[in-house]
Amino acid sequence: MADEPGWEVDPDDEWGVAVIATVGRQLRLRREAVGMRAAEFAVAVGYGEDLVYKVEGGKRIPRQEYLDKADEVLGAGGLVAAAWEDVKRVRYPKKVRELGKLEAAAVEIALYECHIIPGLLQISEHARSVIAAAQPPYSPDDVERMVAARLARQSVFERTPAPALSFVLEEGVLRRPIGGRMVWRQQLERLLEVGRLHNVVLQVMPMDCDTHSGLDGRIEVLKFPDGTAVGRSDGAFNGRPTSELKHLRVLELRYGTIRAQALSPRESLAFIEQLLGET
Repeated sequence: MADEPGWEVDPDDEWGVAVIATVGRQLRLRREAVGMRAAEFAVAVGYGEDLVYKVEGGKRIPRQEYLDKADEVLGAGGLVAAAWEDVKRVRYPKKVRELGKLEAAAVEIALYECHIIPGLLQISEHARSVIAAAQPPYSPDDVERMVAARLARQSVFERTPAPALSFVLEEGVLRRPIGGRMVWRQQLERLLEVGRLHNVVLQVMPMDCDTHSGLDGRIEVLKFPDGTAVGRSDGAFNGRPTSELKHLRVLELRYGTIRAQALSPRESLAFIEQLLGET
């Protein structure tokens, strides 16, 4: 297989660099221990010799298939294949991993979105369409990598104990058939599924609400078990994450006002069901 874009190691990601360098070094040592040249190994695993050197030099993130085949060729008994558990975490962009860590630790997540369906609620086809629409465009491999990262964050719904999750979405966002009508239907069905979970409150901001405190953009607040919190808003504090109490109070006030102006959870689910019936 040829070398593909989208699996380079981010030099600013110190942890990612360390993990991939360690995996690459272990692969090289095992290859040399069985007396295989890089060219021979490349043929055996079905990848280019240049890619083998990049992986072993810690310059390239190996795919799971690469590690599985290397394990088989080197007779590693599953030890090389097991490295995927570490590799799969660093294959996602650093910013996404950091966001995922925060979401995984939070006991409460409150999110208002005005332009898109939040990543935590997107199905894969919807996420793929959104990411692929970026300009300048991402490579196909980059798109798949980012879709996988977005879906990995949704493990928050499988946590025990379950966190309290609150979402407010704009009606206009729900009416846009991103990805085509079939994907749109599946996305609406996913929203209904999530909105019925015991730990989720999902609300819709109707179009006939002419103004509200979220018109500047996204508002997000995450609260943690130790009583700390972090939040951000596109329209406040330069859009940067903040943990200052006075800033958090502003964000919570804005979010609370938005929730009060939105349809109730029951009305919101009924509205989504109505949209689904119209598709």
